[in-house]
Amino acid sequence: MGNRRRVAERRKTRPAVIGGMIAVVVGGAGFGAYALYGGGAAADDGSRASDQKAKVKTGPLSPNEVTTTATAFLTAWQSGKITQASATTDAPSAARPLLTGYTKDAHIKDVTLTPGKPAGDKVPFSVKGTVSYKGTDKPLTYDSTLTVMRRTSDGKPLVDWHSAVVHPDLKDGDTLVTGEAGTPPVKALDRDGGELTTKKYASLGPVLDGLREKYGKEAGGKAGIELRVVRGKAAKAKDLSDKTLLELSEGTPGTVKTTLDPALQAAAEQKVAKKARSSVVLLRVSTGEILAAANASPGFNTAFQGSLAPGSTMKVITSSLLLEKGLASADKKHPCPKYFTYGHWKFQNDDKFEIKNGTFKASFARSCNTAFISQAPKLKNDDLTKEAQQVFGLGLNNWAIGVPSFDGAVPVQSAAQMGASLIGQGGVRMNPLNMASVSATVKSGTFHQPYLVAPDVDGRKLAKASRTLPAGALSQLRELMSYTAAYGTAAEAMAGVGGDVGAKTGSAEVDGQKKPNGWFTAYRGDLAAAGVVQQGGHGGSTAGPIVASLLKMGG
Repeated sequence: MGNRRRVAERRKTRPAVIGGMIAVVVGGAGFGAYALYGGGAAADDGSRASDQKAKVKTGPLSPNEVTTTATAFLTAWQSGKITQASATTDAPSAARPLLTGYTKDAHIKDVTLTPGKPAGDKVPFSVKGTVSYKGTDKPLTYDSTLTVMRRTSDGKPLVDWHSAVVHPDLKDGDTLVTGEAGTPPVKALDRDGGELTTKKYASLGPVLDGLREKYGKEAGGKAGIELRVVRGKAAKAKDLSDKTLLELSEGTPGTVKTTLDPALQAAAEQKVAKKARSSVVLLRVSTGEILAAANASPGFNTAFQGSLAPGSTMKVITSSLLLEKGLASADKKHPCPKYFTYGHWKFQNDDKFEIKNGTFKASFARSCNTAFISQAPKLKNDDLTKEAQQVFGLGLNNWAIGVPSFDGAVPVQSAAQMGASLIGQGGVRMNPLNMASVSATVKSGTFHQPYLVAPDVDGRKLAKASRTLPAGALSQLRELMSYTAAYGTAAEAMAGVGGDVGAKTGSAEVDGQKKPNGWFTAYRGDLAAAGVVQQGGHGGSTAGPIVASLLKMGG
């Protein structure tokens, strides 16, 4: 099935049975012998624990503490001693139900846990077992990792408990369940009728999961039997879908057709695969159809669900606001000083440049921060929020694209944070889908909510914007983007992309990152695209080539 992701099988050595007791497999993995039962363990200095007065130990964990704690946990878990295994963790009350459910709800039996070589306080281990449900058995193998920590109160080494210890796809609060699938499988098709699978398109896993969750029951399929991750409240709040880990018996899939173009999707996958932490989305301007969406990291759909500061690509929306209010005009002089202080924050331009006697068009093309922040004193705190919502359809949490998505956020802010929002920092958050839609709105003149599945499939309503930009402001905004694509910071990436084009670059500073996130949004004819490369640097040289190549190909 296209949306099934199986856990790879890796065979490991079986555990030895000693005196009728199962012991964790040991050998060649850096673990020394450890007697879990009987006698008591010697302290690190060679003395017996029973001979010493209670003393709180501090400092880094010793290799012996790490291996001893990990082995105790794995041995108890493998032996079915759930209370004992839970007691070796720092959260027994959280560990116990999940470990109990591993057998009771997930129906996993004959478990063998094989530790690998420790790396500091982390211990990798492999899991081999059998999922058995109503007469159907299927082998299960996967790898996981645990971390050992020292409890502050008494210095005791314990397993740092998180649900991911049991299975790496689990988030805290999730559970493992084997049974009839909650929803039938779906066969997702591209716009030409070809099947969409993760084998063809590596980054579509989250999209296929989302399609199944939304359309599985509506598409006419029949559920099969599977082992799956059932998301808890925290994961659902982040729009994470339930995930199939293993099929015991296949269901009968229903069919869902998407708007993805197979050639463009394949090209998008190839482009992001060459640039770590990159994501891109390509839209049809006139309709909002999503033609391609890809992520270099396939585990999370940053393209649709990312929530990142968009940096200077936000200046497209800010410019529409300033043009509409008469605070800027493309060919009129506009201040671009080295610095501008607002809300007690001193803002500056990249490399502290300034443009003397330059136009607003020149400031937009070179991405002058102070040209925008200098207008903050003339704006109301909610002006940018209203512009994003009313003209570009952003931040209203009402997009219905067919799978989970984040609709962007432009919160009302004041003082320095409001100034920072004008240049795509502060509290502003976007993803490539949002910023591709921004370019599409500029090119079209009207917001068309992006969608992956046509609304007539399930009768859902697409989001609308309450108004459009006045013709004069819209014409100047297109002029700004066109000039930037030809002569500004986007020119190098857009070289060779002919036709009616416009673009804007962006760099977003993120605390703790040595390099900013690089952004790029652009349109060409009836296509609009946007991309981000996290920790990539300037958008023109990182995300720009990815976006430009898709626009060129699509045109």
